[in-house]
Amino acid sequence: MINEKLPLLGAAMTLASVPQHLEWLNEGRRVLEIQDPTSPEVLDGDLKTIIQKARTLLADFHGKFGIHGPFRDLTLASDEPKIKKVVIDRLHQGLEFAHEIGATHMVMHSPFDFFGSPFVPHSPGYGLARTIERVHATLETLLPLARDAGCMLVIENIYDTNSAPLLALVRSFDLPLVRMSLDTGHAFIKHQIGGPTPDQWVVDAADLLGHVHLVDNDGQYDRHWRPGNGNINWYALFAALAKTGAQPRLVLELRETDEIPQTAKWLLEKGLAR
Repeated sequence: MINEKLPLLGAAMTLASVPQHLEWLNEGRRVLEIQDPTSPEVLDGDLKTIIQKARTLLADFHGKFGIHGPFRDLTLASDEPKIKKVVIDRLHQGLEFAHEIGATHMVMHSPFDFFGSPFVPHSPGYGLARTIERVHATLETLLPLARDAGCMLVIENIYDTNSAPLLALVRSFDLPLVRMSLDTGHAFIKHQIGGPTPDQWVVDAADLLGHVHLVDNDGQYDRHWRPGNGNINWYALFAALAKTGAQPRLVLELRETDEIPQTAKWLLEKGLAR
């Protein structure tokens, strides 16, 4: 008998993969994350047709769902007005897509890149306030649409080796609408050069954690392997979630979506998630 107290898994995939996994997704009303809006080709293509396709597919889906928003070559913290306009326009497209299909979260990427020690740039004494100000200038125009759509904006760690700047950014909004997203694979790679382990990110974020991408790797490359195929300590990760009481949306983000069933089975057999 399945322990109903275990955290519930969801998964990220394109619309094309939804029919293959629909039965599993509907078990327990799992979280689905739609990846199509990450593609410029989708955003610049026949978006109305894609939205209608999404509505048709999701008519038989009973869980919560969100999207991964646009991110390619986009930064939330641009100080260049023309670039900032492009970023806002793209994110607005993502939110419109979310609004049209009823999605309730959108993943965005952290702006905290650096040249040099990760513990100097974006610190309180060196650029953090200015970076946060730039992100607010970008997102403030989008918050009304996110509120209207009931769409939580989750900001995902990317190159972040230090959790403090990203958490300071999320706190600065002081809104349930803006939360942190943890990518376990990204965290583990940056752990190799002194960053926190994925489980420590969970502890650091605590109730600011609204979303998790569950992926594994060897610490060398963002391989998007299924949990158990790399070197991440999954027992520590799920223990940290239990300790903090955080209940983020848990989303498998595998390069090979065909591996979703065996991944879910492995995590269930380990007593970690269902």
